[in-house]
Amino acid sequence: MGGSNLFRNIMVNADANKNSMYYMYPEGTEYASAYLESRGGPYGAAMFVGLQAFLKEYLTHPITIEDVEAAEKIVTGHNARFPRQAWLDLIEDHGGYLPLEIEAVPEGTVVPIRNVMMQVVNTDPKYAWLVSFVECALQRALWYPCTVGTISWQARQAINGALERTSDSPAETARLYLHDYGARGSNSMESAGLGGMAHLVNFDQSDTMAGFIAAQYYYNADKSPAGASMFLEHSNTSSFGPEHETDAFRMLLKDKEAGVVGLLADTYDHHNAVRNIIGTELKDEVLSYPGLVAVRCDSGDPIITPVETVETLMECLGSSTNSKGFKLLPPNVRVVQGDGLDLQAFAGIYAELERRGLAADNILCGMGAGLLQAVTRDTLNFGYKASAVCISGEWKGIAKKPTGSSMKHSKAGRLALQYIDGDYRTVLRESIPAEDNVMIPIFRNGEIFKTWEFSELKARSERPTPEYYYNSVASTLSAAAS
Repeated sequence: MGGSNLFRNIMVNADANKNSMYYMYPEGTEYASAYLESRGGPYGAAMFVGLQAFLKEYLTHPITIEDVEAAEKIVTGHNARFPRQAWLDLIEDHGGYLPLEIEAVPEGTVVPIRNVMMQVVNTDPKYAWLVSFVECALQRALWYPCTVGTISWQARQAINGALERTSDSPAETARLYLHDYGARGSNSMESAGLGGMAHLVNFDQSDTMAGFIAAQYYYNADKSPAGASMFLEHSNTSSFGPEHETDAFRMLLKDKEAGVVGLLADTYDHHNAVRNIIGTELKDEVLSYPGLVAVRCDSGDPIITPVETVETLMECLGSSTNSKGFKLLPPNVRVVQGDGLDLQAFAGIYAELERRGLAADNILCGMGAGLLQAVTRDTLNFGYKASAVCISGEWKGIAKKPTGSSMKHSKAGRLALQYIDGDYRTVLRESIPAEDNVMIPIFRNGEIFKTWEFSELKARSERPTPEYYYNSVASTLSAAAS
């Protein structure tokens, strides 16, 4: 095998200045320990997901002399000091595999903010500098899927509550209520894959094929998400012309095998399409359709437009009242809102439905950039910080405590995560028995020795949690519904 793939070369998967830091530790430094946490944000908790994908893609392949040669050109080109001999020694000492141990909470676990999720330590005293060197790669690999997974999980809690209060549908149907439309707004195929995968932990709906590829490839997912149905887009409807909009809709309704057909209502006049075409001209065909007819809103106010569309369709097609006293469209008709949503707007739709006495079942949602792209590392303030070093055989805790930001205060010591009284808390590693540490060893010296199935991630994400994990979203719902 010849050549070096620089985009898979761990030596350049870092900030350039990391290459100059290998000698900047006190003499006698043998080991370093660092950890990852969400340091805060708009939510009370964050989901841990994505580590296994990174490990399989990047850390289970040894570096080679060719990789060293290629990396040296890049690093020195940035005027950084390249630790060539250290990397060559690593190839000699460890066959090119990084002498690191990584322990982490099981993926799919939702952990309150400001608690350790992952911890890294070197396994060979010659390579304490590696613990800090992998900061960039590990942070980038994790903050993104963890943040997308958290937003998706928060949405799941919102719809759980809305269904519980206003619907007769069983709880497991909650996995149908948020569809991932974010692929076209993602900044790369890999981002779409990792973010789309994180969303699928919480919901079974997605058009982002890269998300399922990642879930299948890295976590052995065995169930494809519900994706592309027979949905009109504007190019289809506008090709018929304004005078034949009805014909575009009727063409789809003639497809009795589709299962789900989506009628796009906003190509021209949304109100006319809903009331006069779908609700009047095509009323009998809609009500007799053997599958689901989804009336899609794609412009207008992202909260009010879909709710008012529900009410208009009820006036035209009829409605029923469920056991909780909330009105429901005919069972084969639903409204879809997939434009302009973020988590707050998503929650706002179901709050507005509830305020008007309408069941949550009436609207299914899709989210694009608000799910996969409108996030940064600062959304949940992810940080990877050194917390302990071993110098000449003695461990000591280290931490940063900047006077300008209490949020950036880090933890000191070798850490553990304990689950007690229904919640998690970070403690010193030596303060609890090893078997009480929720974090478990995942990776050591190039080998992954604990892997997770995607079904396990999903099951963990659905475990009961304290309300403060999601009460910021719940308060949005209750305030808007009152």
